[in-house]
Amino acid sequence: MRINVTGAPVYAYTGTRAFERARPTILFVHGAANDHSVWALQSRYFAHHGHNVLAVDLPAHGRSGGVACASVEAIAQWLVALLDVLQIERVALVGHSLGSLAALHVAGNFSRRVSRLVLLGPAVPMQVSDVLLAAARDDPAQAYAMITGWSFSAPHLLGGNRMPGMWMTGNAMRLMQRCAEGVLLADLRACNDYAAGLVAGENVICPSLLILGQRDLMAPRRNVVDLTQALADKRVLTLPECGHSLMTEAPDAVLDALRDFI
Repeated sequence: MRINVTGAPVYAYTGTRAFERARPTILFVHGAANDHSVWALQSRYFAHHGHNVLAVDLPAHGRSGGVACASVEAIAQWLVALLDVLQIERVALVGHSLGSLAALHVAGNFSRRVSRLVLLGPAVPMQVSDVLLAAARDDPAQAYAMITGWSFSAPHLLGGNRMPGMWMTGNAMRLMQRCAEGVLLADLRACNDYAAGLVAGENVICPSLLILGQRDLMAPRRNVVDLTQALADKRVLTLPECGHSLMTEAPDAVLDALRDFI
């Protein structure tokens, strides 16, 4: 699907199904320097099982135009604008990493628009090291390598993809390499600067599911304790032997959790 939001072209993957207004809608939001393709399995499943699916490319990511949003709050406002353009009143909202912060902010500040909230690899705060920020500014290739090394658990850095011929870390690296200049730095700064997560969490009124990686170095589980306490109606699922790239390392487990919850 191609639409126009805030004056710029936007791409959203619909799982090869036409949008039908009578169906319930799930909005998938990717993380830093990623695009809609990280949700390939999950989005396609729901599209073929009675849901509208919008796996969106954020501004300046993937096939979407415009300029990368400078803050989590700006991404959240953009997501609401997307819903307004499509005349969607209520969605199940699923976000990963940076996308989880944006989803949280939407659910906390536009609570009537969200029926279910799923946060994969969240952290509040989601602090980014000075070393990584400097690399994203001065040497993006080094930043991509650092993120790839930190995003997968040790076993999955060596391989183990259930789909023969697919290279998990290589694919992750290539996806980041495709992003436009300055996008990764903008995304990481948005993560690092976001300070409203706990307030947003306290204002969420819909059921929430947090999916965590047991070996997540990018968003360590200790940084989600306060958020978990702030959310009133929540479930927490920790996937063993997983890092931050949950949808790649454990695609079936993520899909099963979403099916059970949504």
